[in-house]
Amino acid sequence: MSDQGPRRSHPPLLDALGKLCTEGKQLADYLWQVPNDEPARQKILALLDQIAAESAKQGRHEMPKICEELKTAARATPSPQQVDMLVSGFDRLVNLWQAAKSGLL
Repeated sequence: MSDQGPRRSHPPLLDALGKLCTEGKQLADYLWQVPNDEPARQKILALLDQIAAESAKQGRHEMPKICEELKTAARATPSPQQVDMLVSGFDRLVNLWQAAKSGLL
């Protein structure tokens, strides 16, 4: 027997869409610390445009819709609820991307 321990599932390798989703999630998490960071909000809006375009190229119909919802949240007045909506939305995008990459969708 070998000492390899339990097998761990590895997340899929990041492609362009995965990198965009991950970067957006990190920025949304950052807004918990600095909710009024306008440059970060502008970067999130730009990322959402890129995610929508890239996911549409891959034939993903739900991701552009989520991006539109998140753009509304990113433009709203900073609040804990608004940041929570962004974080949750990027979690959904990352999960959808991972599911597609693993062959579940």
